[in-house]
Amino acid sequence: MRIGELSRRTGVPVPTVKYYVREGLLPAGELTSPNQAHYGERHERRLRLIRALLDVGGLSVAAVRDVVAAVDEPDRSVHKVLGEATNPIVPRFPQGPDDEALAAARDRVGELVAARGWRLDGDHPAVTALAETLAALERAGHGAFAEVLDDYADAADGVAEADFDHVRKRVALDDLVESVVVGTVMGDAIFASLRRMAQVHRSSRLYGDAAD
Repeated sequence: MRIGELSRRTGVPVPTVKYYVREGLLPAGELTSPNQAHYGERHERRLRLIRALLDVGGLSVAAVRDVVAAVDEPDRSVHKVLGEATNPIVPRFPQGPDDEALAAARDRVGELVAARGWRLDGDHPAVTALAETLAALERAGHGAFAEVLDDYADAADGVAEADFDHVRKRVALDDLVESVVVGTVMGDAIFASLRRMAQVHRSSRLYGDAAD
């Protein structure tokens, strides 16, 4: 297909497609004449991945370049590629002071990871974000909320299992990465909405009036 058809199929304007090619995000088309290039299914799939990373994942162009480079590296494992794609979209909690609360929170998160046998590094962005969040709770006088951490971890493990049961059906690496990125961002939104709905239900049962 020509670039115009690629644009129509993906909804990405032609100048934007050309920009992605210049920036190294999208492979150039196969030249069929000095002024014409042919694009195939791989380009269409890659454009979907780029848009998912930019629009849904909120990654920068530089970060997307790193992700697609990892996708195209034949010796890179799927686990490594998914890490490249999802690490930048881990929610970041504002960094607080390096105090006793943070030290205790890091220890608590380390214990959680070790007890569950979770295979991730201690400096993973999600580990850091969780420690910062727990430390902020402690500084605010609500450190007791960490009592729910194990219950939250149980729920998170179940959600992660459901996530990967879904994405394992993907064959092409581009499609798999796109599914994980979109699923992570949209899944967070879905889970947050379901949590709010469940909280309303629980609140109504515990504290609501009989007439409610």
